[in-house]
Amino acid sequence: MPSIKKLLIANRGEIARRVIRTAQRMVIKTVAVYSEADAQALHVSEASCAVALGGNTSPESYLRIDKLIAAARTTGADAVHPGYGFLSENAEFAQAVVDAGLTWVGPPAAAIQALGNKSRAKELALSRGVPCLPGYNGSTDVDGQSDECFALEAKRIGYPLMVKATAGGGGRGIRVVLEESALMAALHSARSEAQSAFGSAELLIERALLQPRHVEVQIFADQQGHCIHLGERDCSVQRSHQKIIEESPSPAVDAVLRERMGRCAVELALAAGYVGAGTVEFLLDDSTNDKDTPSFYLMEMNTRLQVEHPVTETVTGLDLVEWQLRVAQGEALPLTQEQVVFTGHAIEVRLCAEDAQYTPHSGTVMHFSEPPADTRFDHAIYNGMAVAPYYDSMLGKLIAHATTRQQAIEQLSNALAQTQLLGLPSNRSFLRAILLDAEFQAGQARIPYLAHKAASLRQLLQADEQEALLYAAVAMYFAGHRQPAEQLVCPFEKSLRLQHKETQHVLSLQEVGGGKVKLTYKDGEHLARYQAGKYDQNFVTIDGLQKRICDVEQADQRWHVQVGAVDLWLEDSTLTAPSTSAGAAGSTEIRAKFNGKVIAIQTEVGATVKYGDTLLVIESMKLEHAIAATQDGTVTAIEVVQGQQATTGQILVRLNA
Repeated sequence: MPSIKKLLIANRGEIARRVIRTAQRMVIKTVAVYSEADAQALHVSEASCAVALGGNTSPESYLRIDKLIAAARTTGADAVHPGYGFLSENAEFAQAVVDAGLTWVGPPAAAIQALGNKSRAKELALSRGVPCLPGYNGSTDVDGQSDECFALEAKRIGYPLMVKATAGGGGRGIRVVLEESALMAALHSARSEAQSAFGSAELLIERALLQPRHVEVQIFADQQGHCIHLGERDCSVQRSHQKIIEESPSPAVDAVLRERMGRCAVELALAAGYVGAGTVEFLLDDSTNDKDTPSFYLMEMNTRLQVEHPVTETVTGLDLVEWQLRVAQGEALPLTQEQVVFTGHAIEVRLCAEDAQYTPHSGTVMHFSEPPADTRFDHAIYNGMAVAPYYDSMLGKLIAHATTRQQAIEQLSNALAQTQLLGLPSNRSFLRAILLDAEFQAGQARIPYLAHKAASLRQLLQADEQEALLYAAVAMYFAGHRQPAEQLVCPFEKSLRLQHKETQHVLSLQEVGGGKVKLTYKDGEHLARYQAGKYDQNFVTIDGLQKRICDVEQADQRWHVQVGAVDLWLEDSTLTAPSTSAGAAGSTEIRAKFNGKVIAIQTEVGATVKYGDTLLVIESMKLEHAIAATQDGTVTAIEVVQGQQATTGQILVRLNA
């Protein structure tokens, strides 16, 4: 098979940049594709050439097989790399690439079909002795997918159980059912979500484990029939069935268990005629009395490169994208199983544009600065970047590799603290709080970890924000990087009213000479000093303790201030009459917390609403979000129309109590 000369990357963002990086090192020309929203994206300028797909949404661009094939033909590309997400596990796309005479950098379409459906994958796994949880794989006929059939099978299997979509992945179409009374609602909800996400409403059910770990095995196969594994990754820290922290090796896996799980993963891949990179995901039950032989069960197989592949790369020293390209060219695997060496510990966190409630946000990156070079950062962020509401909320991945797990945790924690990302909310501080949590540091985090720990972690973050408030206030007082006066100071105090979440804080500041400021807050006095520089070189010292400050002003006196590892969103209401300040307005004005498209308005002027009633629905980052009334009252105005693109902070609805 001839070598790849020109590679089209059918993806966007950090994974497109990741593939370009390896292709360039291998002296392979690259073709980027992009939607209108991504016209200024980094992967577009870094590729050898780029082709506009048109449109903004995924169905208009990155999911258009015809446009992608046409782009390959127009540019003379001879191969296609799908990245992850979008069409990476689409058998139709894989076959279309091959039918067009191009090299597909991925498994054969038949293997994708065999493993992409969870029911068929379980049947194939059982035929090769791969352990699976007891369940019902869901016959594809109408009766086999009926509520009545699932109810009967659920009684046979027993509760608790899991309802799962047979197609797709990413945590969509999954529901945990603890008792019989909740089964019907779970079936209907999972069907609806699966149909919307994957175009198939087919379901299966299986016995649920309530305290498992999510441990997956990276496999690689070539066209000569060789298949090996490259160790495991622990992906147990998840929110809403979405991974946010991954590490290798797993704290719960030793060499013996690694060999057992690796052998099962390889068997499944061989049974499907697999080629290329793939990941076999397991549930690991290490909570039984027999700690020496924990049980593991197949979840599914992802027939593509995973988001978290960098942790495997760092502990093995291998470039998995290079392996993908070489295997696609017909080369044999460069190593045997015995030659694979694992070194140290690696941890990855997914940096996402989202708030504390995991709600994704779009917006503009107003300032960005990377952490030190000792941490790998796969991203596609740049100053002025518009984070569009049409795609996933992940901005990038930070990966730390060290000799020990604790060293990797400390390195990654420091990297998050030093990463500067201003202009839109992110989970930067939340990820760091997880890394510093005792349960995570002890290696005891399992899949339900965030379900029971998130609230306490948020309380810790709120305490950090309160402590950082005075530093932010001093920085905002000297906005524009004006230095405090050394002499000839104004003798008068200046009042400052700052709105932070639901609370308004009143402070006073008075310059006292020598570049110092007297700060009064809640009957306490503090001596502060501000040293101005450029974004990441601003420093505030209060009572002898210095912290680095980054701040950007957004519209309407709204500020994003980063005090070390803490993010604060503040509104300066100093010049606003107290009766109409942000604190008062918040009770009568429903504002957009993120950018998005208004897809439904479920109220009208004059309507009487109760606290929690849905007023309208906004679509952002591929998800629908209900915007609810914050109090009982009457709708006095609706400031948007259906189909309108709303921006962060925009007034949507006005209420009178």
